[in-house]
Amino acid sequence: MRAIAVIALCLAPVAALAAPEADLWKRWQAHDENATQTIDHGAFDAFLDTYIVAHEHAPNGVRYGDVTPADRRALADYVERMQEIDIDRYNRDVQRAYWTNLYNAATLEFVLDDYPVDSIRDIGGGLFSKGPWNKEVLRIDGEKLSLNDIEHRILRPIWGDGMTHYGVNCASMGCPDLRPEAYTGDTIGAQLRDNARDYVNSPAGVRFDDDELTVSRIYEWYRRDFGHSDQAIISELRRHAAPALSTRLDARDAIDGYAYDWSLNDEAAMDD
Repeated sequence: MRAIAVIALCLAPVAALAAPEADLWKRWQAHDENATQTIDHGAFDAFLDTYIVAHEHAPNGVRYGDVTPADRRALADYVERMQEIDIDRYNRDVQRAYWTNLYNAATLEFVLDDYPVDSIRDIGGGLFSKGPWNKEVLRIDGEKLSLNDIEHRILRPIWGDGMTHYGVNCASMGCPDLRPEAYTGDTIGAQLRDNARDYVNSPAGVRFDDDELTVSRIYEWYRRDFGHSDQAIISELRRHAAPALSTRLDARDAIDGYAYDWSLNDEAAMDD
């Protein structure tokens, strides 16, 4: 597994060149800011509570190998129900929770369909493939959607605050954690801020090797979402950093390197 991680880190620059731009799909702009109704994510919440293992000083793991057939069907049923919702009728917070949960649930389905795999990048054609992100496996209001559509044509351009990257989870060790509970319209703001804080204060997000500052390649892939420059990215990191890390970042105006681990966030592999 660790050998795969090393290879994945070497491949990351290729992914950096191919990171999609935010490109608004205007069809999904409709919303009702006065709406008070919510969406029930209880089924997904139950799945996450059962199969996510939270770690204080390491990425959260998923017990993919332990998912029962009944819970696999429950996850599929949840994804199916989400596709039947008229999402235009909801306010922005409820919509953001909806799209983020749907992205994460569909990603889990991709992994479970092919498990065991070493990396989500292996799904759909081998080590040098782009993974499943462009597969149009969802249909909402007659429109076919892929994971890339949700992230880059809906979430990123509509909300435009960079926080999307702390919410969507690509089933990788280098990604911000998959939380052990679903997002809701009432809680997603606080949940994303928690995710950002946890990620920035973890080695996956930011680390110093002696005096060398290495940050997640997410900040390189999506520089536009975090202010374009090294200084803007460092400012973003300081917003979420604990006091000691913030002090170290105060003295920096440039980033020395980027890293990302594409290894699957598999709890069984973490136990090895």
